[in-house]
Amino acid sequence: MSRIAIELIPRDTQSLIEDLATVRQIAPDVTTINLPDLLRLPLRSWEGAALAQGQGYAAIPHIRAIDIDPDAPLPCAEQEGLREILVIAGDPPPDSTHRIWANSSADIIARYRREAPHLTVYAAFDPYRRAPWQELETIQQKRDAGAAGFFTQPLFDQRLFDLCASWLENDRVFWGLSPVIGPKSRAYWERVNHVVFPLDFEPKLDANIAFARTILEAVRARGESAYLMPLRVPLADYLTPLRDLLTP
Repeated sequence: MSRIAIELIPRDTQSLIEDLATVRQIAPDVTTINLPDLLRLPLRSWEGAALAQGQGYAAIPHIRAIDIDPDAPLPCAEQEGLREILVIAGDPPPDSTHRIWANSSADIIARYRREAPHLTVYAAFDPYRRAPWQELETIQQKRDAGAAGFFTQPLFDQRLFDLCASWLENDRVFWGLSPVIGPKSRAYWERVNHVVFPLDFEPKLDANIAFARTILEAVRARGESAYLMPLRVPLADYLTPLRDLLTP
C-alpha cells in the first residue's frame, strides 16, 4: 500500500492537536493527514494543515473551487512545506453573504498547475451524486486539467469498490472509508450524499470495521492508498482495531 491518510476535521486548534496526538499513539506509521474545509468552523483547511505540519505530518488540505477569487492569489500556493492539496467543487456556503464564484474543480486544478506547479493536486471522485457517465466525463476533465490522482467519497459496498477500481484502473487513488453508525448517520449519508447502501449493510461499529478491513486488504493488494474518515466515532474506537493495516 502506498499511503494511509487520516481525515481530521479542524474544529479548533486544541481539538486538532488532541486528535493528532491520538493518531500518533494508535497509528505511529501514519504520516499523512487529510483536512476538509468547513466554513462553519473557525479553522480553514490550510490553517489545520499548517498545524499538522508543525506536528511532523504531511498535510493535504481541501480547497473549495467555488471559493477561489479569480483575481486573488491561490490559497496554499506559497505555504511553507506544503506539497499536496485536494481540490473539491465545494457545497453552497451556509452563510449567504459568503462570496462564491462559478469555478469548476477542473478550472482550479488547471490554475494550480500553472501558478503553483510544485504542488501535487488531487481531485475528488464521487460515484453517488449523479449518473456514472457524468462523473466519468468530469473525471476526464480533471485528468486533462492536471489532477495527479483522486480521493474517492467513502464507499460502503464491495461491489461498488470493484466497479470504481475498474474505472480508475490507471489513476493514483486514495480510497475513502468512513464508519456509519446508527440510523441517523445512515440517513445523513443517504440525504446529503445520495449514498445507496447495500441491502445487508449494518450501521454498527463492528460491521463497519470489518468492511474497512476488507477494503484495506484489497487496497493493499492493489498497491494503492486509502484515507479513513472517522466521523462521529471516537478516533481510538475506529482506528485501534485497524492498527495492523495502517502500516506501510
